[in-house]
Amino acid sequence: MWVGVSRPRVALAGRLVALLLSTWVASASMAAAQDTKVAARGLQPPGTPPQRIVSVVPSVTETLFAIGAGPRVIAVSSFDTYPPEVAHLPKVGALFDPDVERILSLRPDLVVVYGSQTDLIAQLGRANIPTYVYRHGSLADITAGIRDLGVRLGLAGEGRRVAATIDGAMGEIRTRLKGGTRPRTLLVIGREPQSLRSINASGGIGFLHDLLELAGGANVFADVKRESLLVSTETILAKAPEVIIELHYSEPPIPEAIARERKAWTALSAVPAVKAGRVYLLYGGELVVPGPRVVVTAQTFARALHPDIMPW
Repeated sequence: MWVGVSRPRVALAGRLVALLLSTWVASASMAAAQDTKVAARGLQPPGTPPQRIVSVVPSVTETLFAIGAGPRVIAVSSFDTYPPEVAHLPKVGALFDPDVERILSLRPDLVVVYGSQTDLIAQLGRANIPTYVYRHGSLADITAGIRDLGVRLGLAGEGRRVAATIDGAMGEIRTRLKGGTRPRTLLVIGREPQSLRSINASGGIGFLHDLLELAGGANVFADVKRESLLVSTETILAKAPEVIIELHYSEPPIPEAIARERKAWTALSAVPAVKAGRVYLLYGGELVVPGPRVVVTAQTFARALHPDIMPW
């Protein structure tokens, strides 16, 4: 049976497909260096946590609210939709189109930026505004980043608590699936609507690959050490995945639209996953946000891969 899956909202968004497909790189920050610069410029007394935070990185926005810094957030990116509180905050652009003038007008004492936004970092530096430079790569980097951000904001205890909760939930999934089979899985992170053109799949590095492996799947492109790659239908036939998981970064559309997306895969009826009806269309903005809700994604992957152990 073909399956289209949606999930309930979980309290612990995301159309940043371009960001996640092009910049899944190693996690890092510049907290200590920035603190020194801030104190030297007199923007805030040494040791005083930031109180007016602008975030143009949705995953960090979610983390800020999760560790209790939500009241300090004064603006977010154009793509931020979670948690619901961000709906009423000013929007200041995103990865490729940050509104520098708007950011400056809000008088922030910390701006969260992505590591690839070199121009924005330089402009904020000239304006003597401290930045928290975020990068993400592996699954482990997510909890490490949560702990680091907690320290930077004077919320170290809350950062450790949230990270420990995530680590604990991931550990439970590993334990439940220990010793089980690992079906060969194709993880599709983008394609043209209603067709099998421009199929973008997860490669063998990045947090989505890590989540797939944690959830008991064997990535058919694990040997390709890239975050994502374009693949042809011929390559998919050769790889012969037993399960196909396809991510859609929105709430489920009307049933007719889901049916049209499902139908596209019938062109590859010789693929084991298609033949067995193990093609799963997963819907939800959290699927590509490497923040506190990665547990939801891991659980959903595990249910698709091992419905006998983790039923829907």
